[in-house]
Amino acid sequence: MVISQRDTYRTRLIISAVALLDAYTQPLTAAQVAHLLRRTTFGPTPEQIKSLTGQTAAQVVAKLLVNQPTPAPPLDLKTSKAFTDQPFDMTNQGTYQAYIKMWWGNLMLNQPASLLEKMTLFWSNHFVTNDSTVNDCRYMYQYNTLLRQNALGNFKAFTIAITQDPAMLRFLNGNQNVVGTANENYGRELQELFTIGRNGGYTEADVRAAAKVLTGWVDTGYRDATNAAIGSSFKAARHDTTDKTFSAAYQNTVIKGRSSATAGLDELNDLLDMILRNVETPRNICRKLYRWFVNSDIPDTVETNFIQPLADLFRKNNFEIKPVLTALFQSQHFFDASLPGAVIKSPTDLVIGTFRFWGLQAPDQTQSITAFYQIGNYINARVKEEQQDLLNPPTVFGWTAYYQTGYYQQWINSTTLGLRGFFGDSLTTNALKLNGKPVIDVLTYVKTLSDPSDAAKLVNDLTGQLLAVPLDQMQKDFLTDTILLNSIPRYEWTSEWNDYVKTPTDAAKKQAVQMKLTAFLQYIFRMAEYQVV
Repeated sequence: MVISQRDTYRTRLIISAVALLDAYTQPLTAAQVAHLLRRTTFGPTPEQIKSLTGQTAAQVVAKLLVNQPTPAPPLDLKTSKAFTDQPFDMTNQGTYQAYIKMWWGNLMLNQPASLLEKMTLFWSNHFVTNDSTVNDCRYMYQYNTLLRQNALGNFKAFTIAITQDPAMLRFLNGNQNVVGTANENYGRELQELFTIGRNGGYTEADVRAAAKVLTGWVDTGYRDATNAAIGSSFKAARHDTTDKTFSAAYQNTVIKGRSSATAGLDELNDLLDMILRNVETPRNICRKLYRWFVNSDIPDTVETNFIQPLADLFRKNNFEIKPVLTALFQSQHFFDASLPGAVIKSPTDLVIGTFRFWGLQAPDQTQSITAFYQIGNYINARVKEEQQDLLNPPTVFGWTAYYQTGYYQQWINSTTLGLRGFFGDSLTTNALKLNGKPVIDVLTYVKTLSDPSDAAKLVNDLTGQLLAVPLDQMQKDFLTDTILLNSIPRYEWTSEWNDYVKTPTDAAKKQAVQMKLTAFLQYIFRMAEYQVV
């Protein structure tokens, strides 16, 4: 009988159920560091793997959670001036919105070893708005800023802030929610998607009651060509001042109606306190974090012995996000040997992770704004065509790979698989030049490996760094003899490499090794193992 990897994974979970959330305390190997950084950032650099190997998970996670400075806003390519704090510009709206996406892509590319950018993307898939609906780039920039400011903070405070965010008010019609004609969109999604989830037991009457609590909020400055100020405010005259009664799912809570200038915020605070008391709310958030960072498969053992304790920790820490992430990323379970390779790379993971590994960085936009946007534009174009348009998830549920049956498999179809392959081809053929030079300098990289003159060791080292999934010996032999060497004897590679090293300016000797390495990388980039993380 053949036992699948998933069956082995489930068996291991049953045996070690009690220890799932216990801290993993051993020094991390290079492979474990790479796994941790692939999941928490948009891919490690070889230097990061080397510098962090031997540290404990607690030490590395502490670095990942260090607060980061607020990035400078995007600049107009033509004027080199900020535009997000200016009156609405109808003529340049589309261009400016694209600049914001390019700017964000470059922040991901240039990130240090930090969770911030990956968490900002997570929250953009959780508290969803999109630019095609909002249609004011200043709103979307403020929304992105709000996400990154709260990404590692307090969930309750975050939810209160996102409820008042002008982009969210526009996207889910909170600005149309008025006493007497309550709009239920945000009140529904607040419960179904943003907090308690579909298993929380809330009712349609709860949706209507929540909508009444949320009446009175409006966005300000929308598409205003004369005023740079944007934001939101509460209009007491538009607010439903009656008491709001909720179902048994919320212990029949009554939120007292108010009529003061602070009524909106006071009742919103009561609403969030009520929702957070439901035991399903922390579970729902922890499940979403698990699916994003660990695995879409949540068997009963994980639900009972990982999700539930994590949810208890979330509640115990007053819904602070950092303690949950700390426990998750330094847990025994996170470093289970079956988990590397369990997630198909998102387009951002694929494109930005590949660039980061090969050392591409976007220049400071104040020093070289043309090169800055050239790189950002390429990132934005690739992730968009591979169906992860930044700041523009297709529905309020987010990107399909994070909620549809099959989860990450949704990233792969007959179109996107080809596009992923073409992306790798453009790098290996050096057809793509960013910032004036090819992205990949394969010869310089290979010289950093343990013994490039030994074809088998070269393949072992390179696949160990590039692939999340360890290969068996048969696969390594195939890659060595058939893909890298094209069936020539291994000793000939040793001679070719040593000849090149002795006379690196000899064009023929350089080409002899470079062509083989280029073909090898092109094959690696198209392997199924390169598509997972």
